[in-house]
Amino acid sequence: MNYPQIARETLDALGGKENIAAAAHCATRLRLALHDESIVDQEKLDAMDSVKGTFSTGGQYQIIFGSGTVNKVYAEFAKLTDTGGMSTADVKSAGAKKMNPLQRFVKMLSDIFVPIIPAIVAGGLLMGINNLLTAQGLFVDGQSLVEAYPDMADLAALINTFANAAFVFLPILIGFSATQRFGGNPYLGATLGMLMVHPDLLNAYNIADALAKNEIPIWSIFGFEIEKIGYQGTVLPVLAASFILAKVELSLRKIVPSIFDNLLTPLLTIFITGILTFTLVGPITRSAGDLLSDGMIWLYDTTGFVGGALFGLLYAPIVITGMHHSFIAVETQLLADIAKTGGSFIFVVATMSNVSQGAATLAVFMKTKNKKLKGTASAAGISALLGITEPALFGVNLKLRYPFIGALIGSSVATAYVTFFKVKAIALGAAGLPGIISIQHDGLLQYVIGMVIAIVVAFAATILLGKRDEKKQALQKAA
Repeated sequence: MNYPQIARETLDALGGKENIAAAAHCATRLRLALHDESIVDQEKLDAMDSVKGTFSTGGQYQIIFGSGTVNKVYAEFAKLTDTGGMSTADVKSAGAKKMNPLQRFVKMLSDIFVPIIPAIVAGGLLMGINNLLTAQGLFVDGQSLVEAYPDMADLAALINTFANAAFVFLPILIGFSATQRFGGNPYLGATLGMLMVHPDLLNAYNIADALAKNEIPIWSIFGFEIEKIGYQGTVLPVLAASFILAKVELSLRKIVPSIFDNLLTPLLTIFITGILTFTLVGPITRSAGDLLSDGMIWLYDTTGFVGGALFGLLYAPIVITGMHHSFIAVETQLLADIAKTGGSFIFVVATMSNVSQGAATLAVFMKTKNKKLKGTASAAGISALLGITEPALFGVNLKLRYPFIGALIGSSVATAYVTFFKVKAIALGAAGLPGIISIQHDGLLQYVIGMVIAIVVAFAATILLGKRDEKKQALQKAA
């Protein structure tokens, strides 16, 4: 494969060096920020054998070359464009300048929550293992594994402790990540998170009992009472507090003399933000978070399989806009408040959508005689089944349109099914076939059946729609 030639052809199709604002690559894609996407020669890119697909999202134009190939193409591309040494963060920054306010807000949420996903995934999956050990009748009739084998009791208790850590101390993780995103000192953000879950405070999970007994602890300061309540497992309070902390810190650094900056700025930042958090910001945003959780539960319980079918139909179009990144914050709230919510239904919907996209792409692979499309569809279809849909969605389904429609049908039907049986996830993870380890044990069977429905319906619908599309094209040529 002639990588210098591929790089030159790619650059020509993109409008030349002058149109490249930033360039980097990830595992499979060349990621670009372009000055003007309208001048891209899409037909030329589509005709290149090395290009597996292209798409534009979040202010970035991305070209799929595949694992291994993209590294070598980028090395040559960087020489031609003087973009060597750039990172994906540089591309994101350049691309963000072209986003509208809503897109920038979604990107902000993504920047905050994506880095902490591994911790939430680890905690959730450990929670799933604990549930397998303690589930009644799953492996032994009428008993859990812990009851059948008492020696496993402490193992289950240890796993449960490990599983809860990320959610109990979630404000610390969010405080660090959010404060860093807002331009403040992330360690002050982590300190704020620690303050919000300090053991001297009433644990947030015990508020209901304390209210029933009228035993809410308080600080009484010059006659002013402040409730000593923690924020374990919350999302909105620490997000808002981190934003305030960053702005307070940045403001103080402008007015505090440099000789006192290292002493006074951290002190005043934590004190001012802490007071605001426990008196005003925390109580308001805690109520808002409760309303968000209650609203999601009400929507899920009230609309039932009809709402599920609609969500499944709309999920892939939402992904195209990039708005699905905002779901991370909602899912984190649902998982953090799992005792009330029972878990996240969004993850299950995402899985049904992703698997449907994969099945539709594999239907194209079975049906097409185009060697390039066949090669792209085979790899992209398998990738989508495993939870990574960009190559399938942008490289195949949207271009041909009919497989995208077939995937939407499969996703809608499958999501209606799993919603009817109220299948929920107790962890984040790969929203595809591997996602089975993230699901509540009570819903495992229905989750698997849902994926089978998604695959069969999306595959069949794509084949039928493909035949109709062929007939339509034949009639147009005949005319």
